[in-house]
Amino acid sequence: MNDFDGPLEDTIDLQDWLKLEGWVDTGGEAKFRVQNGEVRLNGTLETRRRKKLREGDVVEFENRRGVVHFGE
Repeated sequence: MNDFDGPLEDTIDLQDWLKLEGWVDTGGEAKFRVQNGEVRLNGTLETRRRKKLREGDVVEFENRRGVVHFGE
């Protein structure tokens, strides 16, 4: 499981998180993967690429699992 230490904000878009985590190479790939139904958020299929992620959200993609964490 990966923990994402993002910028000091309280949300981040799902597609941006996928890019920052290094799980996709481009924004276009992130858009395609999310809209194609390849990403789960907190155990539920998520197809909204601009879905706002919050502290503690769990993202699953291609046998990977990451937890969103903001702060230091």
